[in-house]
Amino acid sequence: MHILILAPYAPYPPHGGGTMRIYQIVRGLAQHHTVTCLTFAADTATEAALAPLHTICRVLVVRGPATRSTLRRALDTGLSPLPDMAHRNASPAYTAALHALLAAERVDVVLAESIEMAPYLDLVRVAQPNARIALDEFNAEYLLQQRAASIAVRTGLRARAAVGAVYSLAQAAKLAAFERGALRRADTVFVVSDADRTALQRVSGRSDLVVAPNGVDTTYFDRTRVIPLTYAAPTLVFSGTLDYRPNVDALTWFAGEPLARLRAVRPDLLLLAVGKRPAPAIQALAARGVLQITGEVADTRNFLAGGAVYLVPMRIGGGVRLKLLEALSMALPVVSTTLGAEGIAGLRDGEHCLLADDPAGMATAVLRLLDDPVLAARLGAAGRALVVAHYDWRTIVPIMARALAG
Repeated sequence: MHILILAPYAPYPPHGGGTMRIYQIVRGLAQHHTVTCLTFAADTATEAALAPLHTICRVLVVRGPATRSTLRRALDTGLSPLPDMAHRNASPAYTAALHALLAAERVDVVLAESIEMAPYLDLVRVAQPNARIALDEFNAEYLLQQRAASIAVRTGLRARAAVGAVYSLAQAAKLAAFERGALRRADTVFVVSDADRTALQRVSGRSDLVVAPNGVDTTYFDRTRVIPLTYAAPTLVFSGTLDYRPNVDALTWFAGEPLARLRAVRPDLLLLAVGKRPAPAIQALAARGVLQITGEVADTRNFLAGGAVYLVPMRIGGGVRLKLLEALSMALPVVSTTLGAEGIAGLRDGEHCLLADDPAGMATAVLRLLDDPVLAARLGAAGRALVVAHYDWRTIVPIMARALAG
């Protein structure tokens, strides 16, 4: 098959959840099919960094998407019936590049990576009506916004939280309608978890959504292949893009009461955030000495391997968190909220990780692992065995390839 992949941002280097998923799908499909990736690249440096991807597949680059000001986003949100995500990757240059490609070449499948790229599917249908159209849903986005609004309400609706709640509720309603339309236009729709399948079935009425979970390269994310960093004190590690709203919420929440409870017992504990683009709230915590930030790193593995406990204190989100799969693949002892572990079939509290949803429970779980290295090692080994068996990309990509073939 000739598969055209529409990417909302450069899928290399694969340092974030979305980039990792797109990269692994491109790499896996290109082993047995002809793959063209039409991708945005924000600037010249980003385009240059794509060089290794050219050895895997054909890569066509469009500069962008254009940065939108806060005022522009506010106007789009207030005046348009479409959600913010529908405007995020709107680009005349990308439209022109896609139209030219479809006019010049026949493709068998067009795979839109994430809901941001759904607006381009109508062009595909007109230009090549016989091509199979597929949409890869990274999250049930309307559900993510509903959860964000719920968190804002529970924090007491302070001024900033009230604004966030109103924004999220408005986006949730628009996203539900937008996702309904996008899912109904695609021939094949991939979702990353059973929970997301249920949520998106609710809005689309489709019963044929294909679960293709997030995965991990278990050969690369193998603790035995790296030299762990040595920290000055027992270190709790969190990783991810640090301006992503669910990550900001998770880290700032944990740095509050849960961490205070822990430091009352273990004042030497360090909290390390591994990731790029720290939001102002996280920078403020670092300035006060509550946590430390690495900034962007080329390889997260040695940072993760040196930690005493890996944290997934998510309160917003959906799908399957790549960060958790990577931690489990590295046999790290993990403490997560129930929501943070959502979507990983077979994952059980006390067998593969420890789950807790309130500050006291989170602190107790972390202390259990700090005080019981045998338990920590047992959970880590079981977690790795689970992802090796069910969440390696070499298992997941063939599921997608079969669905794309019809």
